[in-house]
Amino acid sequence: MADRLPSDHDAVETHRATVSQVGRMGRPQVAVPDSVAVDEGEVFRVVLDGEEYHGRVETTLDGDRVIRRAADNARLVREGEGENRLAEWFDGVDVAFGDSVHFDVVTGGHKYGLRSPGERVVYTATDGLDSSLADIARNLEE
Repeated sequence: MADRLPSDHDAVETHRATVSQVGRMGRPQVAVPDSVAVDEGEVFRVVLDGEEYHGRVETTLDGDRVIRRAADNARLVREGEGENRLAEWFDGVDVAFGDSVHFDVVTGGHKYGLRSPGERVVYTATDGLDSSLADIARNLEE
């Protein structure tokens, strides 16, 4: 059974991340803190307001690592399809471009959470897949 961890638990690492605007349409992107070890192109679970989605790290022209979208499953986020749950989340929180949000490391390399400062969230902590199982799952999705 998975553990339930509040965002203020010692097992959850919290970092500050900045929300910025990208593109003419003013879509949000969240900077991945330098202290968080996640690579470009890596797909992971991201929790927004208690709802779990999938996100992927992209690199800007300046070389910064960012999250630009969240989707309902890993395939959709890799292909850039489906609803952008990150944009929906941003529209529903009291955060503006240039503001900071909390970037929680729930399970490093596997699950992260984004939340407004001052908000408390309870995460379901799950272990990440080992690399061989992750490779099999990725191949099945393709």
